[in-house]
Amino acid sequence: MVRRIAAAASSNIPTVGRAAALLASIVVALVVAAPASAQDPEPTIATGVTVSGLDVAGLTGAQATEAIQAFFDQPLSLGLDDGTISVAPANLGARARVAVAVATALAAAPDTALTLEVVIGGLKLRKWIQRRAKIFDRDAVSARARLVRLVPHLSEAKPGRVLLRLRTRVRLMGALRNHRRDTVALPFKVLRPKLSAGRFGPAVVIRRDSKRLILYRSTGPGAMRVVTSFPIATGMAAYPTPIGNFFIRTKVRHPWWYPPNRGWAAGAQPIPPGPGNPLGTRWMGLSVGGVGIHGTPDAASIGYSASHGCIRMRISSAEWLFERVRVGTPVFIVRA
Repeated sequence: MVRRIAAAASSNIPTVGRAAALLASIVVALVVAAPASAQDPEPTIATGVTVSGLDVAGLTGAQATEAIQAFFDQPLSLGLDDGTISVAPANLGARARVAVAVATALAAAPDTALTLEVVIGGLKLRKWIQRRAKIFDRDAVSARARLVRLVPHLSEAKPGRVLLRLRTRVRLMGALRNHRRDTVALPFKVLRPKLSAGRFGPAVVIRRDSKRLILYRSTGPGAMRVVTSFPIATGMAAYPTPIGNFFIRTKVRHPWWYPPNRGWAAGAQPIPPGPGNPLGTRWMGLSVGGVGIHGTPDAASIGYSASHGCIRMRISSAEWLFERVRVGTPVFIVRA
């Protein structure tokens, strides 16, 4: 009897071990299969925490990274003289320290206002400003005279502009670091034209075949008005007065006459101011070698092709004209 009990007891030992092993495996399986909600939750940012004004409360690290990067990547609106343009911060050499901001926000106490730091590459920003300036800058254009059907017409003057590079750089850096996304006006300087149509002054038209000199004055853009006209003498056939667009280069009262280096003046000596001076009392030299408008003591030559290329006027007429033109006055010489 005792032997049977002992045998039975010894035969039950493996059965108990197998049951214990089975129970342990069930526990492990239940732990592995436990839902994620039973694990520790991912940390989030405390209530009321902001980064440069952006509310990041309740966001996880990954969510905050995405939100802050999107906030910084918004393009800047830049105002120029003729409109606005949009440009991404990265194109201006700027990047934000997003990872530092997220880590700081996760560790921050509730209602903490944090600042998103910005790093700006100076070289890239300067190059962007230089490229923009090449597009933006333009020279001022003064009024100009051109001949239309033998009458001088004035174009309208146009102002120029130039982007102020250093001030633009300072303003852009401030906008990037302060996360401004309103329109940032870029500073520039207006360049005034040297000469407007209203202040252009006179113009002279010389009709070579008609032997007339006509003085015009400006009244604004468009056709100039006639002031008066004078009879003149022009160059003889061997020494014709040149045709073209010129301007008055010099003005001299009581000029000396110096013989030009030409065959017809060989052996001639300079003539001082006085009654016998072939230039009269006034000289208005043109922007073409050796040719000018001047008075002449030989009034009988007026109305003829009698000079060596110059435009002769009566002495009183040359003196009157001298007071009404200036260095730079355009002179149009035409065949009509």
